[in-house]
Amino acid sequence: MGWKRSGVITAAGAVALLGSGVFAVPASAHTPTWSVTCDKVTIDLTLYNARVTNTVTAKAGGKELLPTRTFPDSFHTVLDLPAHSGEESVELVVKAGDGDRYSVDQTKIAPVCAGVPASPSATASVSPSAPAKPSAVPSTGVTATLTASSSAAAAATPSPSSSSNLAETGASSATPVIAAVAAAVLAAGAGLLVIGRRRRAGAR
Repeated sequence: MGWKRSGVITAAGAVALLGSGVFAVPASAHTPTWSVTCDKVTIDLTLYNARVTNTVTAKAGGKELLPTRTFPDSFHTVLDLPAHSGEESVELVVKAGDGDRYSVDQTKIAPVCAGVPASPSATASVSPSAPAKPSAVPSTGVTATLTASSSAAAAATPSPSSSSNLAETGASSATPVIAAVAAAVLAAGAGLLVIGRRRRAGAR
């Protein structure tokens, strides 16, 4: 009877220990808490099973933000988000070593920080218009004016034939005077010659 009583006491103690949670892993203890702002990602993982290997990974925009890290019963960190001009997708993956039911794979959206310009939209290409070509043909009024001015200038300018006629007329009017002067010179020369001969004859 003594050994039966000892077995009952041992079993009761084991049940008490199990009820106090010494050997049991609390199913509702895993608490993944995380938040996202325009430039930060805050991760708080608490009450995980320290006797197994737990891992955590974070990505932003499909790129690795936090390399895979192992942690015991808790994990805390604040990550800086790269600058972004549009909404950024942030993914948190937590794998619990004591069962997939405690694992987490969640996605949150990081907004754009104030003062950061939004992504420029595609600008439609606009071909520059060709410059207007100046008209090569002047107006009728300008043409008439230029023609009249050219005609007046042509009329005011003496022609070569007129100039030659004037030159010829001047030459013909001076011819008698030149002939008279030549005759007088010849006569004077002849008189001087006669006088000189007479003087020579009287001297002999």
